[in-house]
Amino acid sequence: MDCMIKHIKIIERMDQLIRLQATGSPEKFAQRLGISKTKLYRMIKLMRALNAPIEYGTTIQSYVYTEVVGFTFGFYSRR
Repeated sequence: MDCMIKHIKIIERMDQLIRLQATGSPEKFAQRLGISKTKLYRMIKLMRALNAPIEYGTTIQSYVYTEVVGFTFGFYSRR
């Protein structure tokens, strides 16, 4: 269970950095997340499997979403 929560937290952080267009190169992105480059690529593959439109923008040196999307995971009050 802890492993799943850890993965979700990484995806949440990835989403935040992608939205800010502040990921940097794949090496820098992995470093910012505290994971290996191999794991970064696996996480990007997982996000793409969940329909995240992620691409790497070479001119801005950052991963970006190619269309507007939202990501939410967790519980919240519906009051």
